[in-house]
Amino acid sequence: MTLAQRALERLEAWPDLTVEPASCGTGRALRSTYGEIVHIHTAHEADLHLTSGALRRFSGDLAGSTAIRIVPGSRWVTVRLDCDTDVDLLLSLVSVALHAHQSRPPSESPPGEECNFRRVTLLPRAREGVHG
Repeated sequence: MTLAQRALERLEAWPDLTVEPASCGTGRALRSTYGEIVHIHTAHEADLHLTSGALRRFSGDLAGSTAIRIVPGSRWVTVRLDCDTDVDLLLSLVSVALHAHQSRPPSESPPGEECNFRRVTLLPRAREGVHG
């Protein structure tokens, strides 16, 4: 089982999420009543939709993670799934995203922008002791 499959399996059990095809056309999406929250694109890549407020609040922490890629101007962040800790990070961020979307100001429109798939290229992180 890939890390993405493991994450999807765990998230499918959450009562606030349903699984459907991703609106971008690649992979599976997890949707809440507020819109698509997660796209699982590949065995090692997921996109997560955050509100603009959550991005402002957590952008410094997210930028410091080697598992996260932020695309300027996008409310989607890309999570590289290389180890079990990355799956745990994704699940924690999904919880943050669900909470942020539930408390989103009415003036902020629901997600409608494209996710980061095909806009971000993620390379595997260098493993300790491996030089290339």
